[in-house]
Amino acid sequence: MKKFFSLMTAVLVGASLFTGCKKEDSGNTIKIGLNYELSGQVATYGRSLVEGIELAFEEINSNGGVLDKKIEAIKIDNKSEAQESANITTRLATKEKVVLILGAATSGNTKAASPVANRYKVPLVSASATADDVTVDKNGKVRDYMFKTCFSDSFQGVIMAKFAGEDLGAKKAAMLVDTSSDYSKGLADSFKKNYTGEITIEEAYKKGETDFKAVLTNIKSANPDVLFVPGYYEEVGLIIKQARELGIDVPVVGGDGYDSPKLVELAGKDALNKVYYTNHYSSKDTSEEVTKFIEDFKAKYNKEPDAFNALGYDLGYLAADAIKRAGKADPEAIKDALASTKDFKAVTGTLSMDENHNPVKSITVLEVKDGEVTFLKKLEP
Repeated sequence: MKKFFSLMTAVLVGASLFTGCKKEDSGNTIKIGLNYELSGQVATYGRSLVEGIELAFEEINSNGGVLDKKIEAIKIDNKSEAQESANITTRLATKEKVVLILGAATSGNTKAASPVANRYKVPLVSASATADDVTVDKNGKVRDYMFKTCFSDSFQGVIMAKFAGEDLGAKKAAMLVDTSSDYSKGLADSFKKNYTGEITIEEAYKKGETDFKAVLTNIKSANPDVLFVPGYYEEVGLIIKQARELGIDVPVVGGDGYDSPKLVELAGKDALNKVYYTNHYSSKDTSEEVTKFIEDFKAKYNKEPDAFNALGYDLGYLAADAIKRAGKADPEAIKDALASTKDFKAVTGTLSMDENHNPVKSITVLEVKDGEVTFLKKLEP
């Protein structure tokens, strides 16, 4: 019996050594999880972000990868659903054992993933979740494993409030807010706090609605100088179309949720005049980084890149940069590297992480004329 146990011990030790060697030998990739909206209501955001990320990873891998390893993207569709986003984060952290998670696209889906990322101690970075509480909880405590590379809703709200009052000279504003969206409510709160004129009326709608004529009729009766609609393109396109049909001809202002080619399809070119929104990037920027990105993107996808393509591209390179600075493909080390990011030069602007894991970077204001998006101004923080 003693000989039997000695033999079994030797076998187990040998097996463990073999397993360890096998793991070391097969570790020629670094697994990064992609949790994105590839189908569902906001799929254009998710798909655009992934296109940018995959272009960045392709370039990085062709140039030798990171730490002498290739990046392996584990891409899963969250179907534009919060619960699915949380489920995917669990799968990426436990089954796939990724060292970093990128996504989701929207604030709601990113926040749904947050508790899971923190539970399993895997850093998560979103390039487009603009809600202020993505990286900080209601008590002001930083969420250790949550980061973002986009400006916050409060910043967009401040900029649009000042733009409406100062640039457009609007003394009376109407608001139409998506009460089912954290993104919309966040922008609305910030706009209200910073707008120096009078808010004459505030109406509400919910995700998925298609008929806005009743609330728009109320808004028309209030006779505003500007209409603030913080929301996503699916509803915003229809709102603008129906507003113009009702004779509401005042400027419409909003945030980066407008950025989608579907906005033109939904609203129609004729309706898309005097429309202004904040965004992360403009293809009219002539900097070397932007010019090269546009050329490379068009070569791969045969189309013009949008802001979410650019945000995804920057996120892909930031991920590689953080892993390189961490010196190893370890979630804890990568988290610390992300927190210490400083003067990272990107297509959407040079960024540094602040103490709340939010980037300090510039913001762009765009104007839509006859359905064409044009660059209006760029504002530094």
